Amino acid sequence: MSAIDLVFLGPVIFAALYSVAAFGCAARYGRSRPSRSDCSPPVTILKPLRGDDGQLYENLASFCRQDYRSFEIVFGVRDRHDPAIVVVERLIQDFPDLELKLLIDDRTIGTNLKVSNLANLVGYAKHDILIIADSDMRVGPDYIRAVVGRLAELHVGLVTCLYRGVAPSGVASTLGAMFINEWFFPAALVGTHVEPLRHAFGATIACRRGTLGAIGGFEAVADYLADDYMLGRLVGRLGLRVELVPYLVDNIITESNVRTLLVHELRWARTFRTLRPLPYFCSLFTFGIPLSLVWLGVSMGGSLAGIATAAHVGLRCVGRIAMSRSLDRRLRWADTWLVPIRDVLSFLVVIVSFLGRTVRWNDAELRVRPDGRLERRSDAANREALGRPAVSAPFVSEWEESA
Repeated sequence: MSAIDLVFLGPVIFAALYSVAAFGCAARYGRSRPSRSDCSPPVTILKPLRGDDGQLYENLASFCRQDYRSFEIVFGVRDRHDPAIVVVERLIQDFPDLELKLLIDDRTIGTNLKVSNLANLVGYAKHDILIIADSDMRVGPDYIRAVVGRLAELHVGLVTCLYRGVAPSGVASTLGAMFINEWFFPAALVGTHVEPLRHAFGATIACRRGTLGAIGGFEAVADYLADDYMLGRLVGRLGLRVELVPYLVDNIITESNVRTLLVHELRWARTFRTLRPLPYFCSLFTFGIPLSLVWLGVSMGGSLAGIATAAHVGLRCVGRIAMSRSLDRRLRWADTWLVPIRDVLSFLVVIVSFLGRTVRWNDAELRVRPDGRLERRSDAANREALGRPAVSAPFVSEWEESA
């Protein structure tokens, strides 16, 4: 065994062990079911919208088809010419018995325009229990009941859900769904076994109005890209639990091409890298196929590296079967050839995420500060030209918390 083999053997074995552990966590999650509760308080669902990707009507309609006694949905857009308005008006016609409201308001409270939208919406919410869900999510009729039951427990401050990727068509959408289903989903589950959950996922955030007010409202996260993450962190600092309920929401992936997909994933990667730099760097060692391919290239086709590459490809293919069962999705065997491509792309996105702080979001070019807050690139350039430091965020960093 050469020195090169000794360097790569450990990380490749670690990646294999991680994969087995992740598949085990996913299998355990797949056997769990949401607890049934007789608690059914009235609920307001807040839906910040921007544009129509062709799936918006069905996404929003799934929230209208709830088997739940009392709920309302408040939709919000910032531009009176937004295509989402037509979709909401159609929903109001198609579901006349529901309380559906549309708010058009461009009031801005921070750099994160989605959070500004939410801050405008919450003032029109009638009920004390609030549910926030992104516009690209689709749910079943039992969704509200599965989510709000845990909020009856006073020590629970926020409820959140994981999600699975659903690709209507196209290679880019399929690659996006594979990332969610075969890397993000098991990685999130592994994280819940390593430490208590202290953040939320944008697929679903449910909380009491009083809890939201106690953390400072949406204004407290108005300048953060990872608003869902920070909402969970702030609720945890109140001494309340962030609860993950075993209900999977469908994330409808409508990426038109691989370039837009990678821009989206790079934004997510730089966000997570900023919030948790060390764990995110360590995630590089969970990609067995790219590590094995690097080993294979450096060793000039060494036999041990070749065996490792073949073993990891096989392990990932077996893992796809496990993931499809845990996610309750039919496995599309025709997409298996994309497995090595997907893993190599994910590996490269992690590497590139450490090479800058710029992200693109809704056609705007933004910069993520070291504390996780957003600023427009023009503002950042002006501040740096004047030699002014960035204003510190009012939150204690994760490292200071553990000190």
